[in-house]
Amino acid sequence: MLSTDFLNPWLVAVGLNTALLAIAFIAPKKLLTPAGLFHGWLLGVLIWGTLGWQGYLVVLFYFLVGSGVTRIGMAQKEAEGIAEKRSGARGPENVWGSALAGALCALGVLLVPYFNQDVGAQRLISLLLLGYVASFSTKLSDTTASEVGKAYGKRTFLITTLQPVARGTEGAVSLEGTLAGIVASAAIAFVGWGVHLIDLRGVAICIIAAFIATNLESVIGATLQSKFDWMTNELVNVFNTLIGAISAVLLALAWQGLSLGTTGIA
Repeated sequence: MLSTDFLNPWLVAVGLNTALLAIAFIAPKKLLTPAGLFHGWLLGVLIWGTLGWQGYLVVLFYFLVGSGVTRIGMAQKEAEGIAEKRSGARGPENVWGSALAGALCALGVLLVPYFNQDVGAQRLISLLLLGYVASFSTKLSDTTASEVGKAYGKRTFLITTLQPVARGTEGAVSLEGTLAGIVASAAIAFVGWGVHLIDLRGVAICIIAAFIATNLESVIGATLQSKFDWMTNELVNVFNTLIGAISAVLLALAWQGLSLGTTGIA
């Protein structure tokens, strides 16, 4: 039988997310499609159940800020045909494209104690928490860089050739977008630090990992996405966040190796 200590966070998760689902369903401004609302509910339950309010606050910050930056210059972007579809309302593919890597890290935090209860378990959990924050830091950086670049980028260049291209081109980067993406990755990393999922070293790692992953995502967009019909924006987002999470973990392990004895990130 499951213990009360195990059940309580999941009951809170179901109750809270059901209440938020009802509010979002009747709200006049739709940030999610009906199907997106259901998948957002599933994600919210998973994150609260595994990481509590601390992990939930990180994903909520990503969702609210990410939805906000998507609407920057919306009229102009729609006129140019480079706006997000459905005026930025997220569907299931957007939910999991953005959050699959983070959800896997959260599940890892839940499962590790059942398979490994020695000293190494805490170190692994710390790395998973870092990967969790880094995945959302990466996605918010990517979203912000893209939307700010499309709205305010004065000059945009294809990342693989540095040739000038039109705003909204897959693989295009701009100075304005890049700087905005760095600020966004730092903001959500500091949220992760504020709720004690990572420490200040983890903040720095998340910013670096997000920068690496966001630029690699642009390379994928410029080289592969146009060649394969199955490589959708949502699938590229999955790759993007996985690269961010993996990069953060590898950077942490390298940092620990150089420090000769560092015990964890969180």
